Amino acid sequence: MNEDSARTGGRVKGVVVITGVSAAGKSTVAQTLAERLPRAAHVRGDTFRRMVVSGRAEMTPEVNAEAVRQLRLRHQIAANTADLYYEAGFTAIVQDIIIGSELEGFTRLIRSRPLYVIVLAPNPAAIERREHARAKTGYGAEWTIAQLDRALREETPRLGLWLDTSAQTPEETVDEIISRAGEAEIQAPHQ
Repeated sequence: MNEDSARTGGRVKGVVVITGVSAAGKSTVAQTLAERLPRAAHVRGDTFRRMVVSGRAEMTPEVNAEAVRQLRLRHQIAANTADLYYEAGFTAIVQDIIIGSELEGFTRLIRSRPLYVIVLAPNPAAIERREHARAKTGYGAEWTIAQLDRALREETPRLGLWLDTSAQTPEETVDEIISRAGEAEIQAPHQ
């Protein structure tokens, strides 16, 4: 057993979904977790959104049917990709903004088990600090921190492990994910 396997205790194998609002730390935490595991793939859901070169419909507070259709296509591609990595012997770590009723639907798309859901839920003040400290922007004319935070906390089903990571480093968050992996595991949803 290598040092990484010893640190994880072999407890995080399967598909891991890491979600939260913009600037919650999803990308960093997913990458840090993947680097800690002996065989892991980081599936970045936003990559599939950016692959649409023309005709892309962005999700906005004023939901439209085409944006929802493209969001669900992106989710299907991410779930299929995670399943393929898992079938090839990797822990697949899917990271994306999957909130509201979309979270439960996304878990139904993933066939592989075990399936772990991690919801990063730092407070709005922490989100604002992180948003200002990073190169990309997730908030602006379309979405506010308050809007996405409300959707996360009031509209998202309480699946998996919810973590307030406001005062944690990415490494501390990954330590907590590894130590509490059993709490993050969800059973096969009812179809």
